[in-house]
Amino acid sequence: MLDAIKGLFRKIFSAAGRAVGLLVAWLVWPFRAARGWYSGRNWIVKGPLLAILVLFTGLYGYFFWQTQVWSGFNPDFIDNHRWSERTVAAGQELPAPAPAAADAPAVAAAPQCQTSAIVDAAADLIVFNVNENAWISSMLLYRVGLFGLDWDNTPFLDNKASFQRGVNQAVRRTSIELVDTLARVRGTSGINNDLQDARNNMQFDEYSWYFGLSPFGPKTPTPSYYRSALDSLRKFNVDLSACKATFDGRADNLVQFLDRIANDLGSTSAILRERSEKHNGGWFDTRADDRFWFAYGQLYGYYAILSAAGADFSQVIRERNLGPLWADTLGQFRAALRIQPAIISNGREDGWIMPTHLATMGFYILRVRSNLVEVRSVLDR
Repeated sequence: MLDAIKGLFRKIFSAAGRAVGLLVAWLVWPFRAARGWYSGRNWIVKGPLLAILVLFTGLYGYFFWQTQVWSGFNPDFIDNHRWSERTVAAGQELPAPAPAAADAPAVAAAPQCQTSAIVDAAADLIVFNVNENAWISSMLLYRVGLFGLDWDNTPFLDNKASFQRGVNQAVRRTSIELVDTLARVRGTSGINNDLQDARNNMQFDEYSWYFGLSPFGPKTPTPSYYRSALDSLRKFNVDLSACKATFDGRADNLVQFLDRIANDLGSTSAILRERSEKHNGGWFDTRADDRFWFAYGQLYGYYAILSAAGADFSQVIRERNLGPLWADTLGQFRAALRIQPAIISNGREDGWIMPTHLATMGFYILRVRSNLVEVRSVLDR
């Protein structure tokens, strides 16, 4: 009996070995055939083919490096700005500096106003997305895909692209609110031209390369538009520091801003829920990582922007006694950003082998959104 069992296992392992050998031979055969064909050609043919091979090897090497290395990734980069030390809200005039000596003659200095931390945060996020890192979504090899299959439909090399698009969504929404409400006086003043340019450039297609088919012809790539938006944001803050621009830090503007952010996060929560409920394939759901890292990027961006909003609307937060609730809201954001799994799994919620990272992220987004709604209700009283 024992010999029969041993014989059965030997047959199974032998069959498995033959199957693996055939698979390897099938995978290697095209390369061996190409090598045989290539070795029989002269250098007129070999030279260009070798150059093309070297070019593609370099391009894919660069592409792989850019998708795997996240330069400047730091959810706590906002701490470098020390916004909590600001004593004046955005757009308000700063106290005049004291004279150097008691007997020095008084000289009327040009007024200086507080710059917007929200604008600084949005600018930093653009720098992170397109200056410190390559913008993955518009890279040629990302657009080509894996043998024509969209990278987003594979489990490979698309996490950083999804994360960047999530960060970009937060910056886009912020640029819209800056134009429509935050940088205008009760909606009756003119639109700031720099912020208008920034908003227009941030709405540009995320996938544009140097050349396109629809319409056919050369194009300006996506990162160039975002860098133009970065320049416009910085120009606005320069004008604001010279008291030549407006930032209207009223409570109703903050309410509207929080409403837009809460709605944006609510939409993402619905996407996560739909994917979690209808496509729970565990480690084999190839779109789960896209959904997770887009939501993560959105939280990364909004964490920075709302931290900045605490400085820009510091007067409102003090007057409404919102300090503890505001700090708790930012704490919920930071707690969500601690979730950084190596492999994203979309398992069943009652499963015990494959975790459900999408449901976990959706839970944190709902907690954040609940806090934003509570802050809004306090401001509405």
